[in-house]
Amino acid sequence: MTGLGTAVREFLLAFADDEHLMGQQHTEWIGVAPFLEEDLAFSSIAQDELGHAAALYAIVAGDGDPVDDDLRIDELAFRPSPGDWRSAQLVEVAAGDWAHALVRHWLYDAAEQLRWEQVAQSSLAPLAEAAARAEREERYHRRHADGLLDVLLPVPDSGERLQTALADLLPLAVGLFDPVAGEVEAVANGVASAPFDTRLDEWTDRVRRRFDVDPSQIQPAPPTGRLERHPDFGPMLVRMREVMDLDPAAVW
Repeated sequence: MTGLGTAVREFLLAFADDEHLMGQQHTEWIGVAPFLEEDLAFSSIAQDELGHAAALYAIVAGDGDPVDDDLRIDELAFRPSPGDWRSAQLVEVAAGDWAHALVRHWLYDAAEQLRWEQVAQSSLAPLAEAAARAEREERYHRRHADGLLDVLLPVPDSGERLQTALADLLPLAVGLFDPVAGEVEAVANGVASAPFDTRLDEWTDRVRRRFDVDPSQIQPAPPTGRLERHPDFGPMLVRMREVMDLDPAAVW
């Protein structure tokens, strides 16, 4: 496959934006996590997610062939206006406490595994290669989240906090599966194997088994097509751009 086309470009940017903001959210727990091991773990996971985002942006910047051009990648990663982002609201909402950060970590990574599987056999070779690299890292992310939940969910106090966080986040998490611009064309061109919402039932079953709840009983947030930003998005974008905005003409 040569040349992405506008539709496939939009499809990839939605994935990249999610990875980028999830990595950003993890970085904001570095130094303030409950204990040192989690500072280190979230630092490593954040680095991985930002690396996945960079790989996807590089494919878009190279029109199908990944490029090593920081300026072009940064333009895609930091300069779009809020209305041009295609991130899901789950990765935009602030996690005000550790329970919410951990539950979002699990919900996102459970969906992310399925999402990378959708492009593992992509006709876009660099995307298939990125999927293979990502999954080697993602299995450790899932192991980390599951290990903490195994310990914390059975304890009454921490278990209650985690279930409260789940109730708050699950409606937004379902939005990860909202159809994105360009998905139909991406599937038609073999870039993805099928629409991502075809994996929603599988993800829902994983949530049910992990947290012993029925996600179908929780009303999902209305679908937005990823065109509406969460109120927490604006302040986060300011923080992300803070260094670059000190000198917009600088070459970083």
